[in-house]
Amino acid sequence: MLWEISVFCAVAEKRSFVAAARLLGRSPSAVTRAIQALEYEVGSTLLQRSQKLVSLTAAGESYYAYARQMLDLQADAQEELAGLGAAAQGWIRFAAPENLAIGVLPEVIAEFAILHPDVRIDVRFTDEMLDPIREKLDFAIRGAFPQDSELIGFPLWDYRRHLFASPDYIRRRGLPALPEELVEHELIVHTAPRILKDWYFVSDGRQFRSKVQPRYRFNSGVAVYQAARHGVGIARLASWLAAPAVREGALVKVCPDYRVTSSRGQDPQMHAVYATSGQPRRVRLFLERLRAWASKADSLL
Repeated sequence: MLWEISVFCAVAEKRSFVAAARLLGRSPSAVTRAIQALEYEVGSTLLQRSQKLVSLTAAGESYYAYARQMLDLQADAQEELAGLGAAAQGWIRFAAPENLAIGVLPEVIAEFAILHPDVRIDVRFTDEMLDPIREKLDFAIRGAFPQDSELIGFPLWDYRRHLFASPDYIRRRGLPALPEELVEHELIVHTAPRILKDWYFVSDGRQFRSKVQPRYRFNSGVAVYQAARHGVGIARLASWLAAPAVREGALVKVCPDYRVTSSRGQDPQMHAVYATSGQPRRVRLFLERLRAWASKADSLL
C-alpha cells in the first residue's frame, strides 16, 4: 500500500489531485484510482472533493499523521540500507546556470567523480528556468530568489551581487563611485530568464533605485562575465563568480560601497529545486558536496 499512501500524502499536502499527479509524474486518473483503492482498503473516506478544493475529512486528518510517519520510516530504512557499503551509482541529471560552468561545477564534479566512480553526470547548462518535472531531471540549480511553487527547495549558499568592470575599462572611462554616475557608462545586462529594468543599490544607510540603460544585452551569463573581463563595459555579477577574477586582477568592483539587491533589499541565494524528498542517494551526496564547496569558498560569497 505504500504507493497509495504516498499518493494520499501528496494530495493532502498539495490540496490538489492535479498538483499531486504532476509531483509524482503520473496522470490525474492514476492518482484518483490510488486514492479510491486506499479509501476502500481503510474503509473510510479520507478526502473531501469539490470543484476547486480538496480537503481532508476527519478520518483523513487522523490517517495522514500515521501515513506520513510510514513514508518517513520507509525513507529512513532505504537510506540506512544504502549506507551499508553499497556504492552510489547511476546517472545524475540536472540543469544549472551557465555561470556554474566557470570553475564551480567542474571542480565539484572532479572531486565527486573520484569519490563515486560509478556515478555518471549529465548537466544541461542553461540560463532558462527549466522545470525538473517536465524535463525529467533529478533537480535544477537556480540563482537569485526562491519562487513559490510545488517544488522542494534545497539551499546551497547565499551570496551578494556587485558591479564589476575590467581594469582596462576603468582606465578608459574612470571608476564610478556612486550609482548615479552609471548613466555615463557602458552597461551590460543579462536578459535571461527575464529583462530587468531597474537595479536596486544598498549601502550603509542608503538605498538607491537606478533605471538600467544598457548598451549591451546578452541572454548568456557567461557572455556577460566574459564581456566584463574583456573591457566591454560594467556588469552585475555574483560575488562567487567574480571573486577569482578580482584576485587575478582581471576585474575591479564598481561603486564599491554598494551591492545590488532585490527591490526589497534582499541578497540572492543559490539553491536546487526538485519534485520529491525521496531523492536517490547519489543525488543527495552530490548536493551535499556542492553545498560543501560553498562552505570552503565562504570568502567568495
